[in-house]
Amino acid sequence: MKALRLSLVFIVICGLIYPLAATGVAQVIFPNKANGSLIEKNGEVVGSKWIGQNFASNKYFHGRVSSIANNASASGSENLAPSNPELKKRVENSIATLQKENPTMSSSNIPADLVTNSGSGLDPDISIASAKLQVDRVAKANQLDTKIVSELVSDNTTNRSLGIFGEPRVNVLQLNLALNELID
Repeated sequence: MKALRLSLVFIVICGLIYPLAATGVAQVIFPNKANGSLIEKNGEVVGSKWIGQNFASNKYFHGRVSSIANNASASGSENLAPSNPELKKRVENSIATLQKENPTMSSSNIPADLVTNSGSGLDPDISIASAKLQVDRVAKANQLDTKIVSELVSDNTTNRSLGIFGEPRVNVLQLNLALNELID
């Protein structure tokens, strides 16, 4: 009987009180982050800063490959080994699609992040090289000067966290929203 009472006490503490307290503190101190860092446009939520989205139109920058279609409820990746023929086929298909969409691109300078999944399948960012590779296509599709689109990429580049962590990167959703403001 003691074990049952002790179990119930810990269920209440660890399963109810602690999560509610942690959520309350997060809502007070970091409300934007606690609510998913949602991005709004004209009062409507268009996405999250932390979850990638699929942009298929040539008018927009494209993000990383996602084996889960950027579905946040199914986070994860295929986790295929480099020796897996399925991975090789998927990467070859991704390269062919990139070359079709970006005719000026050569297959020797394709950044790995444009043809590989992230560990979660939800990565919202691409490398600067991946964004720059798409500038010609996006500029042409939107009838913009490539210099303007290149400046847009530079303006939406995030540097290393605290100057040392991670790599410089571009959030695809934020870049495409900035592009929308430019063409509207």
